[in-house]
Amino acid sequence: MAVSWSGAKTGDNVLDVCCGSGDLSFLLSEQVGSQGKVIGLDFSKNQLSMASSRQDLVSKACYEKIEWVEGDALDLPFSDCFFDAITMGYGLRNVVDKRKALEESFRVLKPGSRISVLDFNKSTQPFTTAIQEWMIDNVVVPVASGYGLAEEYQYLKSSIREFLTGKDLEKLALEIGFSRAKHYELSGGLMGNLVATR
Repeated sequence: MAVSWSGAKTGDNVLDVCCGSGDLSFLLSEQVGSQGKVIGLDFSKNQLSMASSRQDLVSKACYEKIEWVEGDALDLPFSDCFFDAITMGYGLRNVVDKRKALEESFRVLKPGSRISVLDFNKSTQPFTTAIQEWMIDNVVVPVASGYGLAEEYQYLKSSIREFLTGKDLEKLALEIGFSRAKHYELSGGLMGNLVATR
């Protein structure tokens, strides 16, 4: 859904900010095809190395058009109005300056194009918040522990508590200059996706 909501289409030049190991980048490349181009940007060399290794394992023509770039979501190394679509999966919640990250995405996005931001949802419903926290404590962290990654996931609850609500994300996007912004709650309110049009 995040890729679909980005509006990326065949032949487009697209950016996946905070791409991590490349999940959305690979989906974007299938959307834009071998005529398009995907740039996966992340500040972590280790994540980019993992993404590149995954790219080498699958021989799809469209995957050859993915470029991995080490960079900062708060200072994107691209010219103004450069991309036809942008995605960001589970990254906005983790940047130190959410406004600056969205401003940078706005800057490099072509007029009329969209950004699609997928992340955990900061629910305003106590019951949904309780379920989300229970799942993190009893499913996510224990599974991560099995892979030796418990420490990497311990911060989830606090980062979600400090994140913006869907309404706050919409308001921020409009303040920055996006012409439209809509936040969709997914998975019973556990996840959310902001879609904003420049």
